[in-house]
Amino acid sequence: MAAPSASAISTLHPQASADEATLAKLGYKQEFRREFTPLEVAGLAFSFVGVVPSIASVLFYAIPNGGPVAMVWGWAFACPFIMCTGLALAELASAAPTSGGLYYWTYSLASPRCRNFLSWIVGYSNTIEMITGVASVNWACAIQITAAISIASSGQTYTTTNQQLYGIYAALGLSQAVLVSFGTKVLARLQRLFTLVNACLCFIIIIALPIATPPDYRNSANFALGGFTNLAGWPSGFAFILSLMAPLYTIGGYDASVHMSEEASNAAMAIPWAIVSSIIVSAVLGLGVNISLAFCMGTDVGSVFNSPIGQPMAQILFNSLGQQKALALWCLVIIAEYMVASNCLLVGSRQTFAFARDGALPFSRYLYRINRYTGTPVNTVWFEIICSLAIGLLSFVSTQAIDAVFTIAITASYIAFITPITNRFVFQNDFKPGPFYLGKLSFPVSVIAVVWMSFMSFVFFFPATPQTTAQEMNYTVVVLGGFMFLAISWYYLPVYGGVHWYTGPISNYTPAIRGENKDEDSISERKEHDADIYVSVVDV
Repeated sequence: MAAPSASAISTLHPQASADEATLAKLGYKQEFRREFTPLEVAGLAFSFVGVVPSIASVLFYAIPNGGPVAMVWGWAFACPFIMCTGLALAELASAAPTSGGLYYWTYSLASPRCRNFLSWIVGYSNTIEMITGVASVNWACAIQITAAISIASSGQTYTTTNQQLYGIYAALGLSQAVLVSFGTKVLARLQRLFTLVNACLCFIIIIALPIATPPDYRNSANFALGGFTNLAGWPSGFAFILSLMAPLYTIGGYDASVHMSEEASNAAMAIPWAIVSSIIVSAVLGLGVNISLAFCMGTDVGSVFNSPIGQPMAQILFNSLGQQKALALWCLVIIAEYMVASNCLLVGSRQTFAFARDGALPFSRYLYRINRYTGTPVNTVWFEIICSLAIGLLSFVSTQAIDAVFTIAITASYIAFITPITNRFVFQNDFKPGPFYLGKLSFPVSVIAVVWMSFMSFVFFFPATPQTTAQEMNYTVVVLGGFMFLAISWYYLPVYGGVHWYTGPISNYTPAIRGENKDEDSISERKEHDADIYVSVVDV
C-alpha cells in the first residue's frame, strides 16, 4: 500500500496533526474526530476491564477451583503474565496506531507467502472476540439483574426462565446500541463517568465491605490467604490452573484502546500507555477486591458457590451488608457492568469498521460507512449487536453452551494476539518501533506472552468437572471451532472466497470516481495496493 504524503491527509482538520500524519503513513486517511484525550483513552481501557463487575461475573470459576487461595494467589500469579502480553501488544500499537490493529500488524509483519491468510484469520478472530465479549458481558449483566430481583424477593428464591433472561439480554444490547451510536465527543466524555463508577466500586469493596461484615463472616488470615477448597473434582493443581479464568477474563481485552487509535490524540503514546496503565491499575485494585472478598465470605464456601441468589459475590454482599444495602451496592455493580458492555460494543464497532474498510467482511460496503449526523460507524454498532443477539440464542441450548462465550472471548483474543507478536520475530520484516519500545526486553517478554497464551488456550477447552456429560461439556471448542471453520471456508470458497480477492489492508485515499452511483454515506472507493506494507511510524 503506497503511503500518501501528509498533504493528502483528510480535510477534517485544516492543519495536519502528527496523528493524522502517522495514520497517513500507514495508508489511511483521517475519518473520525480525535476527541479522546490520553486520559480518556486510559479511562476507556480501565472501564473496559470493569474490575468489580467482571470479578462478579467469573467468580464461579475461582471459588470451586481453590476458593480463597485461587481468588487471591491465582490473581497474583496471573497478573505478571497478563502484563507481558500487554507490553508486547503495546509495542505494536505504538509502531502502528490504527483501528485495524491486530490484523494490520499481522499482515505487515508476516511473509508475503502467508500474510493474506494470517491477516484474514486474525481479523476474524478479533471480530469473534469482540462480538462474544459483548455477548458475555451482557449475559452476565442479565444474570446480575435477576440476582438483584432475587435479593429483593422474600427468601431470595426468585427463579427465572431462559426466555426472561434472553429478553433482558436483548433489551440491554439494543439500548447500548443506541448509546454507542452517539458522536465521538459524547462517548469520550462518558469515559470519565465510567471510570469514576468503576473506581468507586473497587474502593467500596476494599474498604467498606470489611468494616460492615459481621464477625460471623469474617475470616482469619489463615483461611483467607491459605484456605484451599476444591468443589470441582479436578486434581488440586489443575483446579488452580482452571481458576485462572477469573483474572484472565477480568483483565482481558488489552486491544480495547488499540481500536480507538484513530479517535485518540497522541495515539502512538496514549494507546500503549492506556494498555499498560489499565493492566497495572486493574491488577492492583482487583487483588484488593479479591482479598477483601476472601476475608468477608465466611468459611462455608459451598453455600456461597451454590447460593440461591445465583451469584457468589451477591451472596457475600448479602451476608455482610444485609438485604437493603446489598441490593443498593449490587445495583451499582449492574450499572458498572452495563458500562463495560457499552465499551465492549464501542470498541468492537471500531474493529469491525476497520476490517470492513479493507473489504474482508460480508456486506463490507454497508459496514464501511460513517453516519453523516453522528460521525460514527452506526452500521457496525448495530451489526455487532445483531450478531451478539444471535449468539445469545445459545442459552436455549444449555447453560454450558452460553457460558462458553466467556472462554471464547479469551481464546479468540489469544489467537489474534499470538499471531502478530510471533510474526514480528519469526518472519523477516522491517519493524520500526514507535515511541513506546522495550528494547532488549522485547523478545523475552514476547516469548513469555506467547507461551502463556498458548498454554492457557489449551486449558480453557477442559470442562468444569472431570465427570461430565454431553449436556455439561465445555462447548468452547465447538463454538469457536465452528466460527473459525466458517471463516476459513469463506476464505477458500471457490470463485467467491477471500483467497481470490482479499489482499490485506488497502489504502482509502483514492477519490471517488465521478459519475459512479454510490451511497452518500460511503467514505471512499478502494484500490488495490501496489507495494508491500511495513510497520513504521513518523515522528510524533
